[in-house]
Amino acid sequence: MHNLFILGSPRKNGNSETMAQAVAAGLLQSGGNSVEYVRLNKLHITPCQACGGCNTSGNCIIKDDMSELYDKTDQADRLFLVSPIYFYALTAQIKAYMDRCQARWSRKYLLGQEFRKDDQRTGYLLSCAATAGDKLFDGPILSVQCLFDTLELQYGEPLLIKSLEPRNAIQQLPDKLSDCERYGRRIATQ
Repeated sequence: MHNLFILGSPRKNGNSETMAQAVAAGLLQSGGNSVEYVRLNKLHITPCQACGGCNTSGNCIIKDDMSELYDKTDQADRLFLVSPIYFYALTAQIKAYMDRCQARWSRKYLLGQEFRKDDQRTGYLLSCAATAGDKLFDGPILSVQCLFDTLELQYGEPLLIKSLEPRNAIQQLPDKLSDCERYGRRIATQ
């Protein structure tokens, strides 16, 4: 199974990326898994222009680094969206990626093209936040569920961690890192 981690934090090796690395370690403990990371902050992804160019072909007409991500997303057996929470939302980097998946929405809903629907592909949200509000992850979960439906991915159980401040807080919490690794192992055996 090919596992694609879309890293949405501008911080390298911050809390959300460390979560992703621990989950990946759990996945890799089971044979037959490969892991690939894409760091969105290093890419040039133009925001969706709502031009309608994808309506007739299912392909975005903007040519930038997102072009490669469409193929990577389509080929992934499991997709992990990894993002810290900023103002109760996903990062701008993840949001730009998600918005550009409008081309995949057009492919599915306007053109009626199913893609790997029978493969039982699954998507997961890995997210963390410095605060601990009751509704902290509500908006991001709804957005990700909508995206995964568009990409024809089943919505897998998310991994959500509150109260991680400062930027390396999770590295000081071995129990949380163990939870992340167990989460990865559990996914690998499903």
